Amino acid sequence: MDSPRYPPPGLPANPYEVPREPVLMLPPALTAYIVLLAAIHLRVLLPPELENWTIDVFGFIPKRYDSSLLNLQIPGGAGAKVWSFVTYSLLHANLTHLGFNVLWLLPFGSALARRFGAVRFYVFLAVTAAAGALAHLLTHEHAVAPMIGASASVSGTMAAAIRFAFVHGSFLSFKRTDAETAARVPALPLSRALRDGRVLGFLAVWFGVNIVFGIGSIAIGTEGATVAWQAHIGGFVAGLLLFSLFDPVPHARSDAAGASSQDISDRI
Repeated sequence: MDSPRYPPPGLPANPYEVPREPVLMLPPALTAYIVLLAAIHLRVLLPPELENWTIDVFGFIPKRYDSSLLNLQIPGGAGAKVWSFVTYSLLHANLTHLGFNVLWLLPFGSALARRFGAVRFYVFLAVTAAAGALAHLLTHEHAVAPMIGASASVSGTMAAAIRFAFVHGSFLSFKRTDAETAARVPALPLSRALRDGRVLGFLAVWFGVNIVFGIGSIAIGTEGATVAWQAHIGGFVAGLLLFSLFDPVPHARSDAAGASSQDISDRI
């Protein structure tokens, strides 16, 4: 009589082992957002005058809010003063600009979209975009060049994700679980996260990359192409501070000082 075969073909050796999914298997909410950005970028196929009009109407132009320039006519009227706080983030200068933002979104946006769900995720993107626009406005009060790009939202997404990215079992920890579980580990309290060496290292790298290489939003117009790094910082700070308002997952207790290194997956 043949001895029984264990494990049966097709089953894991450990029946309690959670199957691991690829981290970059995109959730539907993020996929839809990327498709939207790509579809909007097709505006570059429009005649130049119509493309420029689109940027003027939907890009973020600080001059719109300069009350001393009453005779300056900027397309979009009063409505653009409201919607451009968000719509600028859906426009990109070229495929390289769009590609960089999507590249940063893949790991961080995937985790956040799974954690927040579609509605929270989209509102979060809009809020961080608005925070980036406000930071740009405060530092470029008289600028006439439109600012475009999703970098403020991307920065906010990265900031929010690091609140839980290094927790044991999450997507940047040494031992992660499947993508859905990794996205729903309890987040560290902000005070605890800012004492974590890996979080501080991430912050140093993020600020260094933005300052040195200028990856992100680009101002387009008579002033030439420049990096709107203040908008990045505005989105990043908003994402870091406002994460708790959007997070549906109960946070780790502040007395769980070892939350970033101990196994907390059994409490998820």
